[in-house]
Amino acid sequence: MFQEEMKKAAAGYGLTLSEEQLRQFTRYYELLIEWNEKMNLTAITEEHEVAVKHMVDSLTAYDTSLFQDGVSVIDVGTGAGFPGLPLKIFCPGIKLTLMDSLNKRVKFLQTVVTELGLQNVECVHARAEEGARNKKYREQFDLAVSRAVARLPILCEYCLPFVKRGGHFLALKGRAFAEEVEEAQKAIKVMGGSHTEVREVHLPDLEDKRAIIIVTKTMPTPKAYPRKAGTPAKNPL
Repeated sequence: MFQEEMKKAAAGYGLTLSEEQLRQFTRYYELLIEWNEKMNLTAITEEHEVAVKHMVDSLTAYDTSLFQDGVSVIDVGTGAGFPGLPLKIFCPGIKLTLMDSLNKRVKFLQTVVTELGLQNVECVHARAEEGARNKKYREQFDLAVSRAVARLPILCEYCLPFVKRGGHFLALKGRAFAEEVEEAQKAIKVMGGSHTEVREVHLPDLEDKRAIIIVTKTMPTPKAYPRKAGTPAKNPL
């Protein structure tokens, strides 16, 4: 049963979930599997794997000092809602914006938000490069999060324009995290980021190395960035 797997996986990472949170994670899983039959949301569908590799993996971004009530968070290129929705279930007090370039996925996210009764969540259909040029979103967020969207130099151009000065960008990264941090130094600087911290994380029952890269934004992003849609990926800084 997914609820049991979720409880075990969270405990294995040192987190305790309430009954309500377990119920929400379970309903999220059911909707993910149901919608996945109509559209490609995830290649991982087995209960234990979803609990560890999607739900708990998303929660590794959680940091007590950053995820306070009332903090505004944008999840850029959220896909099926990771890491934004698990973080929202775990800390309901955050204000969350989920942004994805595919309208079908945005409809799925909206369904999850409604079914789970989540408050203060906005689902936005936009490419990161376009969303970051919209005054409503540019430099409006305390935190930007992103998982498995692109290599770090490209991801910095997608995400840092959304972050306020003094805010942070958290990238959830796999085993190549150290070299990605090296590669991204120029992009971090150009986008107004400065201090970069790497926090290694270990998921229950998995050997592979992962890390959360935390970039602090200290300067506004120059108006020229992000460049037009498709350019950051084709021609990274």
